[in-house]
Amino acid sequence: MVHASIFLIGPMGAGKTTMGRQLAKKLHLDFYDSDKVIEARTGASIPLIFELEGEAGFRQREQAVIDELTQLPGIVLATGGGAILREANRQHLKSRGTVIYLHSDISHLMDRIRHDRNRPLLQTADPEAKLRELMTQREPLYREAAHITINTGDVSIRAAIQAILERLKNHRQQTQA
Repeated sequence: MVHASIFLIGPMGAGKTTMGRQLAKKLHLDFYDSDKVIEARTGASIPLIFELEGEAGFRQREQAVIDELTQLPGIVLATGGGAILREANRQHLKSRGTVIYLHSDISHLMDRIRHDRNRPLLQTADPEAKLRELMTQREPLYREAAHITINTGDVSIRAAIQAILERLKNHRQQTQA
């Protein structure tokens, strides 16, 4: 059976890259992380791209990469937290594969990303307030783009992967019925 592509969306720290790698391994699919692809192609880190080109420049690069990657057959793609901000990205993700929103509450997200310097949008005096602001803006977009929502807050990676596999199976059965 050929697997349709799986696209992971959600805020920074929700586990898109970690779970995406494991999901791809379990399903024998290729794994891509849109941020890593951008870094590899530009030879620059995401924070440096933000510094040099601003968020708008980064989002333009991100849109091109997501358009390209979502056209690949049978992959698992972890997107950046803000990828859903652009309508074109939401359309490409939703129409070209199964979109899974990895949802987590603010406290769990902060626990995971508190010491991560690779998050340009959180380099502020109050990273938690910034994360709350981002979630207020992005939560409706994540929900709009998602076929499936999985809570990754207080569950183990293994349990979250199990839940994803179960929900994928059900989702595929429903869309084939």
